[in-house]
Order: sequence, then structure tokens, then C-alpha cells
Amino acid sequence: MTDIITPKAGSYAEAAEATAKYLEPVVQQLVALAVNGKQAHWHVRGANFVAVHEFLDVVVDHAQDFADTAAERIVALGTPVAARVSDVAKAEPVEPHTGFQTAEATIADVIAQIDLATAKVNEAIEGLESADPTSQDVAIEIRRGLDKDRWFLFSHIAK
Repeated sequence: MTDIITPKAGSYAEAAEATAKYLEPVVQQLVALAVNGKQAHWHVRGANFVAVHEFLDVVVDHAQDFADTAAERIVALGTPVAARVSDVAKAEPVEPHTGFQTAEATIADVIAQIDLATAKVNEAIEGLESADPTSQDVAIEIRRGLDKDRWFLFSHIAK
């Protein structure tokens, strides 16, 4: 009987392997962004409090949606994804400040997390170009969303 769930040979299996290789780090960074973004949401203070506080929930929602999209692409190709809290903690973490922070410090921390996620997305875009263009499309769409969230956050502190 043919294993239609987890192909073992040919271009489909190669695409699945490449997709897992490049999108799993993206998932891990997006999960970290969601967790750290929520932490930032709870602890932001100062000027623009309401706008920053509320937009951080949007960033968290987007990060969770992007992580889900990337993880589902990996799993759809028959490969498991490692994105438990312990897996995410082993990834290249950003160590945001703890406790209450000004809006400016909070935004800087979240932008640093977005930048790390974006770096992983860029690696995925490049690595998936020939291996699996469909998975590359997933990475490109995530990049668009991260760029927009970064822009909206940065606009709070731009001079």
C-alpha cells in the first residue's frame, strides 16, 4: 500500500524536507513573538499607552496566525513541526526587558523580535525558491505581514 500521508521519495518528499527545514525556525520565532508580544502588551506604560497596548494585541494575533499558517504547511506535506515552549526556548531568542517599560522601550523590544522572525522568513524565502515555490509563497505572505506590523510599531516612535 502506498503511504499517501508521508511520501518517502521524489520531489514531493524533497519539498517536504525543505519546507520543514526552512519554515520550522519561522514558526518558532513567530511563537516567540506572540509570547513576548503579549508580555509587552501587559507591561507597556507611558505616552501612547492605549494605542501601543492595543496594537500589540494585533501583532500577537498576526504572529499566531502566521505561525499557524507556516506550521500547517509543514504538516500538510507530512512532516511534524517542533514548536512547543521548550522548542521555542532553544531557538535564537530575543531577551526582552522584564517588568514595566516605556512605550518606546517596549516597541524597540518587539521590533527586535519582529526583525529576528523576519530574518528567518528571509532565509525561508531564499531556501524555498526552487525547493517548493508554494511554501515560498507562504513565507512571502508572512514577510508582508511582519513588514506591515513593524511599520505600524515603528511609526509610534519615528521622528
